[in-house]
Formats: sequence, C-alpha cells, structure tokens
Amino acid sequence: MQISLKWVNELVNIEVVNLDYLIDKLTLGGFEVEEIIEVEINNEKRIALDISATANRSDSLSIQGISLEIAALLNETPKISDYSTKNFIWPETIENLSKNYLHETDCLGFVAVTVENLNTLTSPNWLKNKLICSGQTPENNFKDFQKYILLETGYPFEFYDLEKIKSKSKNSKFNLSLTAGKNGEKFLANNDVQYDLNDSLLMLQVNEFPISIGGIITSKSVECKNDTKSLLIEGSVFNAAKIRQQSRLLGVRTDRSSRYEKALKNINLLESFYQLISLLRISNPDLICKFHTVAQPVNQQNRAIILTLNNIKKILGPIKESTESSQQYISPEFITEALKRLKFKVEYEKSKEIWQVIVPNLRSDDIVREIDLIEEIGRLYGFDNFLTRLPRIKNIGMKDLSYRTRKKLTNCFINLGLNELIQYSLVNEKEYIENEIELVNPLVKDYANLRSSLLPNLLKSIQKNITQGNSILEGFEYGHVFSKNDSNVIQEIEKIAGVFGGIQTKISWSETSKTLNWFEAKGRIEQFFKKLNLSIRWTNYEPTKEKSILHPYCTAALYLNNSERLGIFGQIHPIMAKKLNISSNLYLFEFDFEVIQNQMRKNQLAVYHEYSTYPKIIKDLSFIINKNISFDQLRKILYLNGSQFLKDINLIDEYSGNTIPKDHTSLCLQFVFQSDKTTLQNKKIESIIDHIKTVLITKFNATIRT
Repeated sequence: MQISLKWVNELVNIEVVNLDYLIDKLTLGGFEVEEIIEVEINNEKRIALDISATANRSDSLSIQGISLEIAALLNETPKISDYSTKNFIWPETIENLSKNYLHETDCLGFVAVTVENLNTLTSPNWLKNKLICSGQTPENNFKDFQKYILLETGYPFEFYDLEKIKSKSKNSKFNLSLTAGKNGEKFLANNDVQYDLNDSLLMLQVNEFPISIGGIITSKSVECKNDTKSLLIEGSVFNAAKIRQQSRLLGVRTDRSSRYEKALKNINLLESFYQLISLLRISNPDLICKFHTVAQPVNQQNRAIILTLNNIKKILGPIKESTESSQQYISPEFITEALKRLKFKVEYEKSKEIWQVIVPNLRSDDIVREIDLIEEIGRLYGFDNFLTRLPRIKNIGMKDLSYRTRKKLTNCFINLGLNELIQYSLVNEKEYIENEIELVNPLVKDYANLRSSLLPNLLKSIQKNITQGNSILEGFEYGHVFSKNDSNVIQEIEKIAGVFGGIQTKISWSETSKTLNWFEAKGRIEQFFKKLNLSIRWTNYEPTKEKSILHPYCTAALYLNNSERLGIFGQIHPIMAKKLNISSNLYLFEFDFEVIQNQMRKNQLAVYHEYSTYPKIIKDLSFIINKNISFDQLRKILYLNGSQFLKDINLIDEYSGNTIPKDHTSLCLQFVFQSDKTTLQNKKIESIIDHIKTVLITKFNATIRT
C-alpha cells in the first residue's frame, strides 16, 4: 500500500518527525517499508511510502488506519478530518430510518443511499493529487471518488445508475434484498463476461432483478457512465470467507472483493459513507441524498483478556537500562498508557499486578490471547529497546529420544546430499519383495498389502523420476515395515532406508566425472556413521528376501560392535536395474531405526555454549610435505602451536603433480582464529602464522609455498 506522508500529516502531526526515524518505527511496529517514493506534483516533490502490512491487520489498510498506528507508535494525538463531522447530524437521521435487516452471516452491515441532482462528477485537483501520491491514476469521473474513499477509510463503495435501476423495477419505489442466486440464470457483469449463477452465490437484487454479485462485481445493465446524473450508492461489509468462496467459484477477483477478503470490520461504515457524500457535495452543493436501505450491523461482544505483569517480564525480558547488578523491566505505567494508545479499555489492579483488557472489535481478529497483547506492548516500546541475550540454562532440557535421533539422522543425510522422501505403507502383494500381510478389505488391488521393506518404493521413485525426465534421485525415508514372526504374530518395526549413486561426479578437480564404485559408496555410509559417532562392522551377506533387488556379490550386512545387527547395504541387482531402465550403479541401504536410537542413547549429549561476538580471522597456508606424514599427526602438532586463538584447521586442497617432488604432496590449510574476549589484531595473527611456518619447517621438513 502506497501512502502519501502529506496526506497522513492531515490526520497525525508528523511534520517534525525525521523520515528515517518514522521508517524505523513503522518497521519495528510490524509495517515493513518496501520503498521510499518521490512524486512530483506541480513542481513540488512529495514523499510516499510503500508499506506492507500483515494479513491479519485489515484495520491498517487505509490512510485513517495507518495514521492511527503511526499516532500510537509516536505517541501523538490523531486529528479528526473537518468534513467528516460538519453539516450533518447522524443520530437524528438514523432514528427516522427504516431498518431492513438483510442477511445475518454473509453480510455484516449494509447501507444504500440514493443520490440525485448530480451535475458533475469531475474530480477536484486536490483529490487527483492525493490519488497520484498514492500510486493511483485519476480518471476524472466517479471512479476517482471510489478510489479516494477506499484509500482514506478502507471501505469499498459501489455505484449504480439510479435511473437504470428504476427502469428495471418499472417503478420509482424499489426494494433491495440479498438472496441466493437462481440455478442456471445468466449474469452479464460490467467486465463483459457472462457468469452462470447458482444458489451458493449471494446476489444483491432490486425487486427480482440482480444488480450485482454481492461484494464482487456489478451488472453491466446498471453500471454508471460519465453522464450519469443519479446514483444508488451501496456501502456494505461482507463475510471474508463467503467472498473468497464466491471468487473461487466464479474465477474472478476484483479490487472490491480483495478488500473484503481481508476481513473488514463494520465499525466506521456510516462515517465513511458520509465522507463520500461530503466529497460529492463539493462540486454538487444542491445534491439530494436519501437513505434507502439500512441493515443493522451484527453486534459482536468485545473480548476480555487478562494480562499479567509477570508474563510480560518473562516474554519481553529486561530493558536496555538494566545493569549486571539489577534488572529493569518495562513499567506498569507505560503498559497501561500503551494499551490506551491502541484504543483498548484497560483496568489495572496494582495489588495483583494484572490488567483487565477489553479488545475493540476493530482488533478482534488479531488480538485473541495474552501473548498478542504482549506483542503490542513490545511494538510500541520498541523491540530494539530490550536486551538481546542467550538464556542462562542451568539444566539441559530433556527431549523425546525418538525426536532427537530422527533430527540427528536427518541432518547427517542432508549433509550427504540426500533428500527426505515419503511413501505409502500400502503396496502390491508381490512388488519385488513378497509382502505377506494382506488387508482384509483393501480399497484397490495395488494397495492390498502392508510393506515388508522400504526398498521397493524407493526404486519406484527412481524409475518415476527418470521416466519424467528428471535426474537420478538420491534420498532417504523413515517408515514402518510389517512382518510375521514364527508364532504368526504381526510385528511392526521402524526402518530408515535410502538410495544414492548413479550420478556422474568428480572425486577431485583433476579427474573426469564418473559414477560411484562400491568402495566409494561404502565410504559414504561409513562417513554417515562417523557423523553419528557409531562404530560399525561389515560382514558378507547373501540377500534372501531382497534377492531380486540387491546384487548377490555386492551386498553386506552391518553390525554394531556389540554384534547387534544394524541393517544391510548393497548395490542394485543388474537385472532389476535393466528391468526398471535405471543405472546399475545405484546403492541401497535399510537400517533398523530402534537399534540406532538405542545406541545413540548411550552416547553423550552435546552441550552448546554461547558463540563469540568477535570476528574471525582466516588465514590460508600452502606447503609441500612428505606423504608418509599422517594428517592427524600434522593437525595435532599445529593445534598445539597455534595458540589459544586457533579454533579450527581445515584442509582446502591437496595436489600432487609434475611440479611436486616425488613422494611429496602439496597441502593448503585454512586456519581460523577467534577470541571470546576481544577483537584480534592482524599483526598478532601474522606472528602466530610465522611460528606455525617455523614448526612445519623444523619438525616436518616442509617447504612453504608463496
């Protein structure tokens, strides 16, 4: 939404407010400023802001709404526009109106006014200027007034040609009603598209003739033209869900319906209506206005929420004025003041340190719980005015073991380049593996059995991706498999299975691309268990149940050091690969999830510490060293000589070629230095690097490369 700051200034005093300060306040208040726009009008530069609001803040999607928010954020008193109150006495007029109730759930409020003796619909220059500053193009007709009142108040008004309506009703007196559409009836809209009506659509009718689809689009037969002299103006508030349903059904979305979809509230509809009439009277002082139909709004009971000071302190935390010896929190006086600035009714019980807060209907959608009120208080105080710090954890919290195991496994698989897959647990009876547990009453034959392995579905996913022109899929899956034991009792076991390989990649930059061989694939599995800190043992395995899927000579069983069976790993059977028309260099695994979980439970839980707020210094060092020296030995010595600031050593590159002496290799190491207490100086780090070079030369007879 593009708003003109000059227009906003008419409703709240922001002339002396710094623009950057205003933008910061809006951003921290939940209204992100996308762009600052300069608009030149009559050789005068005007500033406009492109603001995006959250979906649950329909009350802020207007100049009046955003001005109230700015007033609350800046603690300013909002102004009242002059023409919205003069020359009209609402109470006396409303008392004499006939109140025809139209619809209780789909229409939350309705006002229709007839306007006659309309001599001109030409827009005044000041109105055009405001439209231009708001990113709208003036058309110098009745649409300018619609756009203006929508921008200012947020309410969409619809204009109909009154003379055309009277001709349709064949009488100067007519009744308005909201009724269901008639099945099979045609409706020609003002966009020249004909729609088929049905009884799920809400229609605004004059007697028996439909003049619009409620809240969406007007009939072509009653649309206004530039020479229209009399109007029927409709102002209404429709149920957001009903409008969304109708828009989807018709396949049409208009500016009006998009505003209703954001859940407008029937709070200031009558006041907005008079503002529109006042605009029309500027150029038409002899305007004749009569209320035709008014429906009472649906009364909603204001929500009451209990707010406690203790919860505010827990969630928002101490403010920046706090010291190490004493914590200071937001004051109860400011909390009361902030809520009143937001137009909440507040009663504070000092003895109990609680507030009784009455939420106005305008905020009934987004203020539902106590946490919503605390967020509002934080917005007005400024979230940047609270301390940002890590919580002091005295005891490590306990999480569900299954969740912790699954999270760890998922992270390790993703780091290896695998994606998580989800498959059906129901399969065909003989789908590469015989599935012995049959459903009593299956929906379809292809899903008549419970799976006894995860591997067949993984191969089907690979085949489907290849058929659709995608590359080989590398992924893993958690799932339950089902089998019968010797006593014919059904057992349910959770497994984790995966598939990878079949993709040509480079092992090193100097080699050509090639697919994984069995030993390289075995290395990826070992790398996976190394990340889990689990020691495994490999043994030969001849597939039995999986004999049609796994290669008879390239399959292994995996065991833990306590001889507990972990699962299987192997290459796809070449006959199966040819049958599915997929790569024969695919590798599959299936492990018992509970076995991994139980073993990980014995491992020590990692303890996290606060990260350093001081920057790192990273240095690279290249040198030539004998191949017989192990990297572990080299790294241990370097850590001992790298001072307390050396946090990590990474191997970036290893190179052997014609330029490197025989039985030697060139290594490039990355050294990461960081302090927890101060910002390191480059001069100090250079002296440490010089010492490391000396150690490499004297202890390992290395040659430093420049």
